[in-house]
Amino acid sequence: MSTISTHVLDTALGTPAEGLQLSLEIWRNDDWQPLASGVTNADGRVASLVPTIEKGMYQMTFMTERYCRSTGRDCFYPYVSIVFQIMAEDEHYHVPLLLSPFGYSTYRGS
Repeated sequence: MSTISTHVLDTALGTPAEGLQLSLEIWRNDDWQPLASGVTNADGRVASLVPTIEKGMYQMTFMTERYCRSTGRDCFYPYVSIVFQIMAEDEHYHVPLLLSPFGYSTYRGS
């Protein structure tokens, strides 16, 4: 099954980022169109954001400031948006986020 998932790790605390809100959008008609939203579970994961995917450009936005405040910390980046392309509809797309209050990184996971 083709899906889009994510996993967020809080590298400053060394734990999964539980309770982090995120949204998924697709670029259509010269604008971002909402597709789904979710909240990371106790393992920092959202297993599947949409039941089916199509080729195109996507944007996953993580509400990092809300999350950092919930852990009692300030955050330099109020949100993180990751834009990526889906070129094959029959693959799984995993978009992880490694997060700290003053930095982040991402990669295409498996």
